[in-house]
Amino acid sequence: MTKRRATVKRATTETTIEVRIDLDGSGAGTFDTGLPFLDHMLDQVARHGLFDLTVTARGDLEIDAHHTVEDSGITLGQALLQALGDKRGIRRYGHAYVPLDEALARVVVDCSGRPGLEWRVVFARARIGNFDVDLLHEFFQGFANHALVTLHVDRLEGRNAHHVAETLFKAFGRALRMAVEPDPRAAGTVPSTKGAL
Repeated sequence: MTKRRATVKRATTETTIEVRIDLDGSGAGTFDTGLPFLDHMLDQVARHGLFDLTVTARGDLEIDAHHTVEDSGITLGQALLQALGDKRGIRRYGHAYVPLDEALARVVVDCSGRPGLEWRVVFARARIGNFDVDLLHEFFQGFANHALVTLHVDRLEGRNAHHVAETLFKAFGRALRMAVEPDPRAAGTVPSTKGAL
């Protein structure tokens, strides 16, 4: 099987991001974004997606975390798209429900070639520690736009903001894992009547 790996570097006046991904990894991750909470969430994606994932980011955190979080999502999306190649033989669709105590999230993904995010997430408070929860939407929007996936993210239950966020990222990792897995019954074919994704 072709190695499904990618390394993407993105540099702007606001951030410098590098993402390395191996879609057929073991769940190993290394994260250094300058935002410990974001590192913790990215670790959930690697562990539950069984991706080997490295994300290094340097951003203008003296302003706020917005650019770093959004650009990390963008660069992860670019890396996923590159690692998938022509998408032959993948399942294409993935979904996951993940609970954590009182919290429950559902994430559904379609590696469709068409970017879109449906976000139905409400948090009980505006911050988790020093982390602004509004930025999680920006992460997933950046990812969907640049991975060219349709992504539905739903908070179904939850009072504790940390629990809610963690279920979102765990479900995201598991849904992605399902979507990009090789489908032995579809080897060599593109899962679309159009013949391309």
